[in-house]
Amino acid sequence: MPIFRAILAGGTLRDRLIASAGGVVGVGLTGALAIFLLHPVGASPWLVAPMGAAAVLVFAVPASPLAQPWPVIGGNTISALVGIAAAQLIPDLALASGVAVGGAILIMSLCRCLHPPGGAAALTAVVGGPAVASMGYWFAVVPVGLNAVLLALAGIVFHRFSGHSYPHRPVALVSHGAPDAEDVDRALEDMGEAYDIDREDLTLLVQRAVHHAAVRRALPPPRRR
Repeated sequence: MPIFRAILAGGTLRDRLIASAGGVVGVGLTGALAIFLLHPVGASPWLVAPMGAAAVLVFAVPASPLAQPWPVIGGNTISALVGIAAAQLIPDLALASGVAVGGAILIMSLCRCLHPPGGAAALTAVVGGPAVASMGYWFAVVPVGLNAVLLALAGIVFHRFSGHSYPHRPVALVSHGAPDAEDVDRALEDMGEAYDIDREDLTLLVQRAVHHAAVRRALPPPRRR
């Protein structure tokens, strides 16, 4: 049925199963190591909810620019810092929540670590309750920063066996007559949209499409019976 059709280009059942297994391994290891390392701290939170969203990116779309180790670590940690600052400076909870998420988007973009779960990390710093508030800026380091580092490391190790490159590195391709990176940049400017794919990967995808189109046109037409 169309409703169950994959929304990720190139996603197969194998990839979905790998992503599911990655979520189990990644979040499980992150939680277990966080408990081991933070046990002496006492009542400190050991695993934060944004790691669940981060795991979806790391294990389901490891080629995404939003899923790379720096966005995972920097995006979550920096956003938590922004959220803590908003919570301490703005008394109104609703306004502080909005400023935390909006500020996190801006700072992540400027730091080249845009990461959707970072918005959740910023919001958690505001609405996380007394346990989070009592930690102050330390909350951005432990547990948020520690969780993010452990999850990124789990992703690096897991994808050594998954068949996907992580951190992602596009494979160079020499293609004659196909659009190059500058052509892709101009096309993106024409579209006026931001896409969740690396510029180099997009260029490679267009080049491969042009290659296969040329091969198809070069084949003799099928014989009619």
